Amino acid sequence: MILVFAELNNGTFKKAIFEALTYATKLSKLTNESVGAVVLGEANGLEDLGNYGAAKVFHIADARLANLDTKAYAKAIVTVALQENASTIIFSNNITSKAVAPRVAASLKAGLVAGAIALPSLQNGFVVKKSVFSGKAFAFVEIKSATKVISITPNSIPVEKNEGTAQVISQSVPFSDADFAIKVESVQKVTGIVPLSEAELVVSGGRGLKGPENWGILEDLASSIGATLACSRPVADSHWRPHHEHVGQTGGTIRPNLYIAVGISGAIQHLAGVNSSKTIVVINKDVEAPFFKAADYGVLGDAFEIVPKLTEAFKKFKANQNS
Repeated sequence: MILVFAELNNGTFKKAIFEALTYATKLSKLTNESVGAVVLGEANGLEDLGNYGAAKVFHIADARLANLDTKAYAKAIVTVALQENASTIIFSNNITSKAVAPRVAASLKAGLVAGAIALPSLQNGFVVKKSVFSGKAFAFVEIKSATKVISITPNSIPVEKNEGTAQVISQSVPFSDADFAIKVESVQKVTGIVPLSEAELVVSGGRGLKGPENWGILEDLASSIGATLACSRPVADSHWRPHHEHVGQTGGTIRPNLYIAVGISGAIQHLAGVNSSKTIVVINKDVEAPFFKAADYGVLGDAFEIVPKLTEAFKKFKANQNS
């Protein structure tokens, strides 16, 4: 069996989980195996995971799993993997998987590849493609262990939905109190926007905006196209924007279909987090800005003049589409 860790977010599944299931389903056609999913905590609509290829869903509904505890999460996944003799365990490459997947791999004596961007090649072993050096190159890693653990880079696998219903199996795990060593005092969540890791459209700002009071023009632009906001490191460090919006080598790494960078010079540290974007549009008045060399489209000019006009154009286009 190929096993997918289907992580919950407020009781629901995000797009990245459907990507991981699509990846597992495609791999299962190469290996002639079935696909299963592990779900931890309270959730509804588990049968719907069958629409993305899961034949079975192993549901561990322990209330203590509502918050991430890496030791408990790993134990639950390993329990199901051993029970089902799983050959491959698939994660989405996010904060949770970076904490849990290595524990699972160590417990199962499995080879681990984090950040896969394509299906493995099975012609000469089990070879996984991933990006390295901040997206400047690719590495092809062969996993030789009997059990394999892979995490999938978000937005690298198009989701494929079919008609299907999964068999939901209530799973028990022999947890002890020692498995839950982390005590959560409080949880703060950002709501109402698509998380940067899953966003297909991103509007990002840098020091060229001159101050937090000018961010309204980016908010209007993002709202006009349904994009998520991001920023460069100097902006986050200056507390103009919250740190969860920071993208770059020391921030988040994203792969949107469209990345609009406004007033960002494009230093190598920033490019490291965004250069896997399918289309990059740069708006900057500095003709020497290095970002222009990485851009698919560049607009040379004052952002305070260009961005409002671009927003208005998007609004008119949407109005004409809806009329």
